[in-house]
Amino acid sequence: MKPLKVAVICAAAFTSSLVVPSVVSMLPGVTLATAYAEEQKTKRVPALREKVYSQLARAQKLADDGDAKAGLAALDSIKERSSSMNSYEIAMMHNFYGFIYYNENDLGKAIASFEKVVAEEEIPETLRVSTTFSLAQLAMANSDYDKVITYLEQWDKINDKPKTDAYYVLKSQAYYQLKDYQKGIENINLAIAEADSKGEMPKENWLILQRAMYYSLNQSDKVVEVLERLVKLYNKPEYWVQLGGMYGETGAEKKQLAVLEAAYQQGFLKSKSDLRQLSQVYLYNGLAYKAANVMSKAMKDGVVEQSDKNYAFVAEAMVQAKEDEKSLPYFAKAADLVPHGQYDQRIAEVSINLEKYDEAADAARKALDKGGLEFESNVYVALGMAQYNLQNFDASILAFEQAEKHKKSQRLAEQWIKYVKREKVHAETLRTALL
Repeated sequence: MKPLKVAVICAAAFTSSLVVPSVVSMLPGVTLATAYAEEQKTKRVPALREKVYSQLARAQKLADDGDAKAGLAALDSIKERSSSMNSYEIAMMHNFYGFIYYNENDLGKAIASFEKVVAEEEIPETLRVSTTFSLAQLAMANSDYDKVITYLEQWDKINDKPKTDAYYVLKSQAYYQLKDYQKGIENINLAIAEADSKGEMPKENWLILQRAMYYSLNQSDKVVEVLERLVKLYNKPEYWVQLGGMYGETGAEKKQLAVLEAAYQQGFLKSKSDLRQLSQVYLYNGLAYKAANVMSKAMKDGVVEQSDKNYAFVAEAMVQAKEDEKSLPYFAKAADLVPHGQYDQRIAEVSINLEKYDEAADAARKALDKGGLEFESNVYVALGMAQYNLQNFDASILAFEQAEKHKKSQRLAEQWIKYVKREKVHAETLRTALL
């Protein structure tokens, strides 16, 4: 039996882990409070006049006080007189339209407003740079991934400062959604490498994204490396489970066993699938008794259903662990849940090993009565052996004669019939002599 190899990582899980920027980080970093300062830093930018400033301030206050409708109305009033406004004033007006629309969760209008900001020529470069990056973030939030790349390319052309991890992560997220995993992994690796070079811990969602793309690129060894790091840095149950699954995928069964056992001891394995996986890994690694105990406990705790297959799993694991006596109650519970006699057959076979011949004969007869057997000949063989050991020679011969009709057991049955007949004669001879 091979260990369970579960593809524990799916695209949906990765997508749900992607982080959309917050309002604070997404919107342009220019407000009325900083507008005059921006004028002084950038050459050939027209002034933001006091009259326009006060009108924009009024619109902003209305919106900040929770009356977005009134704030937009105030901006509309300003817009009606935009023919008398300079480029910077118009840009600031659209900037605040964008703020309000974003806070109202109208991403389409927010994006349209911020595009009008950068369309104005005579604005501070800091405003153009920050707004262009915010447009990329808004496009991500709006699931327009091609636009994310477009905005970031525009940002590249006007930005004269070192790229930040936010840039690489955003670009990586967009490429992931576009299924361009190679470009995506290149960018997230740059963000993580930058953090490593500074001695900083890479953010959890960066590693999740990195893992996602390595998995999509079928680079299982790299997925393992990322999961090992997630376990070390963030120590969450799901990372232990996923690492165990990936060790199984890559053929590192001993490591899979060690990780899953450690996770179990820490109480991290709680789901039905996790406990089943551990049981199967134990069984594959020759730890049948542990496999039986894990599955048995999971059934008692109500995590795993008390089904015939699960009872049979425990029973067979007990047999492999040479705990035949302990297997019988589980085979019996499995037999009670099904109409066929296959589990009764196993009771008969195990009972013979335990030299419980009466129980073996009863179970074999019950198996035959129920039917639905995959190997009916084996039941007749078990019945014949039980009857022989009970000194019921004629019944034993009859059972072996039935087994003889099956090609699979024909030769064995013939040998038993000859043997039982000799033993029957010997027993009768001995009885006569004693008389």
